[in-house]
Amino acid sequence: MGEGEGKTVVVTGANGFIASWLVKFLLERGYTVRGSVRNPDDTAKVGHLLEFPGAKERLTLHKADLLTAGAYDEIVQGVDGIFHTASPFFLKGITDPEGQFLTPAVKGTLNVLQSAAKADSVKRVVLTSSAASATYNRSRNGRDVTADESWWSDADFCKERKLWYQMSKTLAEKAAWDFVKDKHFDLVVINPAMVVGPFLQNSLNTSTEFILEMLNGTMKEYPNISLGYVHVKDTAVAHVLAFETPAAEGRYILAKQVLHCEKLVEILKKIAPGCSVPSKMSGTGSKVPTYNLNCGKAEKLGITFTSVEDSIAECIECLKQRGFLEVVH
Repeated sequence: MGEGEGKTVVVTGANGFIASWLVKFLLERGYTVRGSVRNPDDTAKVGHLLEFPGAKERLTLHKADLLTAGAYDEIVQGVDGIFHTASPFFLKGITDPEGQFLTPAVKGTLNVLQSAAKADSVKRVVLTSSAASATYNRSRNGRDVTADESWWSDADFCKERKLWYQMSKTLAEKAAWDFVKDKHFDLVVINPAMVVGPFLQNSLNTSTEFILEMLNGTMKEYPNISLGYVHVKDTAVAHVLAFETPAAEGRYILAKQVLHCEKLVEILKKIAPGCSVPSKMSGTGSKVPTYNLNCGKAEKLGITFTSVEDSIAECIECLKQRGFLEVVH
């Protein structure tokens, strides 16, 4: 069967972009999976999970609210491990940073870990954090800078610049590390950069929507930002390896490459020449410098990173096949 035969794990936010691939891979490896979702009866949002090979025999879906203390107590009883992927990520309609980002990220993470602490069977928790919890600080101020797992984002720096997602991931991850210091299970953290590639869920996730809006004419000017990019499958595999590798420890930054949006535009125009890709950068300031992410630790774990070009191409093909992007001949 596979590494997971006879083992049971929990995946929170199981119908998310990364989590859907994670559930698929875990089932393929023989694990019994308990997926937590907001509404197990909402087939539009969770139906794809039930179609995975092995789902009928080894996948159950459970209702759980991230912000409710004890919501995961019953779900995690008797399991070998937990993958906590659920956390808010969106770019529009931010009116209440505390309620929309900070509280769900921090309180949700602690609620899951508190439930894990009550379950003697739990051996390891794999937390989905983000490269955003490492790279937003005053040290990242030039082209020659290389960030690695020793780096942390500065919450005050993020607050000053209203970088609420980055702040939420930083505070949630720090809270997690503080919590597990004296617990019976260990914690391994995955820190992916911007995750792209084909999606399994029925609705668009934030990073895929970002790519779509750069293709369909919605985005008139591209943002003056530099981001790392990583394939969604590589990210899901990293979670599995982090759980299965006894020597895995600490944080793992995931990114194939860091690109300014200008370079992303070039890639999009090459892969999808018929699409309305923006040609002008927003704002009037000088182009922000790129930086580097050292992902050697993830490579030692066993990750072979997919190229950004291939990741974007698979994302675009999926958008076309799923009817989100009109095919231009």
